[in-house]
Amino acid sequence: MPQSNEVVSRSSEMSKSSAGVLEHSREFFPTKANNKLLPTGPLGSPLTMEAGERVGLVSKTETRVYWHRWIMLFLFSAYSASNAFMWLQYGIVGNIFIRFYSIDNMALDWLSMIYLLTYVPLIVPVMWMLDKRGMRDVVLTGAAFNCIGAWAKVGSAAPDLFPLTFFGQFVCSVGTVFILGIPPRLASVWFGENEVSTACSIGVLGNQLGIAIGFLVPPILVPNVDDMDELAHHIRVMFYITAGVATLLFVLVVIVFQEQPEIPPTQSQVTARSIPPEDYSYMASIKRLLSNKPFILLIISYGLNVGCFYAVGTLLNRMIIEYYPGEEVNAGRIGLTIVIAGMVGSLICGIWLDRTKTYKQTTLVVYVMSFLGMIVFAFTLDLGYLWVVFITAGALGFFMTGYLPLGFEFAVELTYPESEGTSSGLLNCSAQVFGIIFIICEGKIIDSYGILPGNIFLCVFLLIGTIMTGIIKSDLRRQKANALAKEASELKKPPHVDVTLVLDPQYHQKPLVTLTGYTHTHTHTHTRAQRTLYDKDP
Repeated sequence: MPQSNEVVSRSSEMSKSSAGVLEHSREFFPTKANNKLLPTGPLGSPLTMEAGERVGLVSKTETRVYWHRWIMLFLFSAYSASNAFMWLQYGIVGNIFIRFYSIDNMALDWLSMIYLLTYVPLIVPVMWMLDKRGMRDVVLTGAAFNCIGAWAKVGSAAPDLFPLTFFGQFVCSVGTVFILGIPPRLASVWFGENEVSTACSIGVLGNQLGIAIGFLVPPILVPNVDDMDELAHHIRVMFYITAGVATLLFVLVVIVFQEQPEIPPTQSQVTARSIPPEDYSYMASIKRLLSNKPFILLIISYGLNVGCFYAVGTLLNRMIIEYYPGEEVNAGRIGLTIVIAGMVGSLICGIWLDRTKTYKQTTLVVYVMSFLGMIVFAFTLDLGYLWVVFITAGALGFFMTGYLPLGFEFAVELTYPESEGTSSGLLNCSAQVFGIIFIICEGKIIDSYGILPGNIFLCVFLLIGTIMTGIIKSDLRRQKANALAKEASELKKPPHVDVTLVLDPQYHQKPLVTLTGYTHTHTHTHTRAQRTLYDKDP
């Protein structure tokens, strides 16, 4: 009997000449080189299978999505929410903490701004770590910082321990650097091309959920009471709750969170994984991104929009208390309204992008509406009707917070195949810088001129960001890569092999093989010369 690899070689030659598909014998058929020989059947035939059985052959460009991708996404979202809650747990009841720790407004604002300031110098090493060590190590490190900072705050519930509470907030802010750039990376690595924007929106939504809880819960847990011992007790209870949640999430990340699926979900991820690590230069990637003009415009416009959101969130308590004294709880509810509306906006925008792929148009429309929403909010804040503030704040939040995942996904499209962590890191760095500038400047304007001039200050920069967004060239590189990969996979689609045993009485019931390709069917002609491929007996 001939060697099995000879059989395969001859059959693959037939498939090449008849189906017009080149090099399939090396990629999809077993050969002598890789020692994968076909099994020998009882009649001496190398392919003796039951009639009609199909041999499954897997292409190198196979993609697959796994159900547990949702576990990765929701676990990350919960951990991100925990960190975001601790960002705002001071500011929304700022007047209470000012009295408790005997500090001024600027010291209180720095409990929020430390989150923004820490990000700027640490984002470059964290982006390097994301590319070199992977997403799991980054998420795990961030969860550890989040947990440590939360427990440091537990011991700071005393009027003379403001430095310790600031240290705990600083440690939590370090954890933020390991969080903000993850959503687009996690979405690209785990989710299919028709759900990647939705997944990114859910990842961002987790952070917004934490902000929402940060607006809602502190005014409930920390009421404005006169007795300092009672107040210290309420603050300590809040710190214990946040530390317990942060610890639970850290343990879950250690046990559950995975780096990436075994098989990539999209053709663009197939391409990304095919790049050898030694061919990737982190600094070269940064240089390419900073020479990408559309991406530079997006960096600035994204920073302006998100910086304004940070300023509104940080100074919201001062704005509401100025016009509505004693309404600390409603100030938190208004903040909650902003974020809940923004969560809805984020989810709708993500689903819309997955369906339409209109990145530039959607980003521009949402930016324009954020600008108009800020104008309406600014000029209706002092009307004396809290229900009006709730409505205008909700409209502002729907668009301003809904913009966050749009910026991430548009950046990934403009910069593919560069790392999603690097592009999102640069966007967030811009947001932190503008956030610090806007919080300080608007705070000074409010102190000197009032609330309305401070909000008009933000409107001016949102207008500038709208104009910059309008002139960004829409170069959707990731979409083009997926389209080209699909086209290529159709042209080079590997054949399946249908193996059918044909019994012919003329040759003593010896088996024959029928090979079926995608476009042609080739049946071996029943001759003695051909039959020797299967059985040497006459």
